[in-house]
Amino acid sequence: MAARNFVAFDLGAESGRAVLGVVDGGRLTLHEKHRFQNPTGRMNGHLYWDLLGQWEELKTGLRKAAFEQLPDHKHPVPLHGIGVDTWGVDFGLLDSNGDVLGNPFHYRDAQTDGMMEDAFVHVSREEIFHATGVQFMQLNSLYQLLAMKRAGSKALACADTLLFMPDLFNYLFTGQRKSEFSIATTSQMYDPRGKTWAIDLLGKLDLPAHILPEIIPSGTALGPLRRDVAEECGVGPVPVVAPACHDTASAVVAVPAQGDDWCYISSGTWSLMGVELNEPIINEKSLRYNYTNEGGVGGTIRFLKNIMGLWLVQECRRHWQREGHDHAYAELTQLAQRAQPLASIIDPDDKPFLSPGQMPPKIVEFCAKTGQRPPASRGEFVRACLDSLALTYRKTLEGLEDVLGRKVDVIHIVGGGSQNELLNQLTADACNRPVIAGPVEATAIGNVLVQAMATGDIASLANAREVVRNSFQVKRYEPGDTGQWDQAYLRFRQIVGS
Repeated sequence: MAARNFVAFDLGAESGRAVLGVVDGGRLTLHEKHRFQNPTGRMNGHLYWDLLGQWEELKTGLRKAAFEQLPDHKHPVPLHGIGVDTWGVDFGLLDSNGDVLGNPFHYRDAQTDGMMEDAFVHVSREEIFHATGVQFMQLNSLYQLLAMKRAGSKALACADTLLFMPDLFNYLFTGQRKSEFSIATTSQMYDPRGKTWAIDLLGKLDLPAHILPEIIPSGTALGPLRRDVAEECGVGPVPVVAPACHDTASAVVAVPAQGDDWCYISSGTWSLMGVELNEPIINEKSLRYNYTNEGGVGGTIRFLKNIMGLWLVQECRRHWQREGHDHAYAELTQLAQRAQPLASIIDPDDKPFLSPGQMPPKIVEFCAKTGQRPPASRGEFVRACLDSLALTYRKTLEGLEDVLGRKVDVIHIVGGGSQNELLNQLTADACNRPVIAGPVEATAIGNVLVQAMATGDIASLANAREVVRNSFQVKRYEPGDTGQWDQAYLRFRQIVGS
């Protein structure tokens, strides 16, 4: 079979890109064609995504993917699919004419402050978890929708359809108003056992269930590119596929694992640590550990925990940039390598760390509150973040094993954070498990491979992972001196109050 070309649009919290994936002879090669900062902005005291800016970047990426492969740049590359994946929970609203009702709220906006507590007045925490099986986080779509309802949002009152971010881009590409399975399940508005929207829950909170669209499986072909978009970008009626539209669901497809004794960490702005299951786990233990049941390819369940991730380091870097000190991430990691290990320990999921800005002062405040010496240098700040992430992974692994009733033998780390060799080794040491790091471009890889599954070019999820193993190198990290980590973990448990 001739080579097949797929465009993966992968939008993360910090940046987005268009990647051309070429599937040929059981191997996959990636070619990044366009990268951009994911645009956001503040208006009237709220933080929003710049939807028009994002949309223009996607069209630019499509043009570059189609035309920059050939030397003359005049004839487009034949494209066999387009797929979009993004972060979860955020959404846009359409009116009955299909017009977008404003920019989507950013999940870090303060509108959801207090909304979980508001919800619990009407529906208990246990009942919400029983209905959805999703981890409690104030940024979840359920609490965003509740915040808009409480604020008397005119946009919500006029809304005909709610579309999560990748669904919204799929609508702009095709005109189809559908919600892909993996992204719908992040909302805390989906019932994974009933395999439908949690209508009763929404009714008890007086939220408009009628605006929720039809849910479609991962890998559904939505149809051809809209004619006006195709003409604007100079391409033909390219098929648009809803891959695993949640970025972690795409990343999990690219975990080069075999058997069932493994867990994964999709490492980036967020760290998502979990296992792949055939059925959700919704019981007292999973509620107590605050784990989540989200959708994956082939109807699988991503049983996982959301952890704050490298956002901590990203925000430290931005703080220092504003002070005139611009460090590359690699330089910050080198400084952390030289810093004293385990000198300061933080809880990455402490609520103040969720909001943007002032990360180093927030870390200092956390250390003061917990009776620790705060970091004194940039290397010490970054080392505190990385050490604490590794300890959080250990805690999450313990919880996974307790709920599953079995041991996890190996940890796969995929995504951009898998490039951080220091964090990889700290994770192996803290968890006393071998770590296999890579591939780095897991999300784009998974996006492309699910498109190829939809077009019949790859037969199954197992075959997709075989393509990953044939195409990309990984690196193995063995546990080192775990004694100091055992002692640090006891400190960590005391500090985080577990």
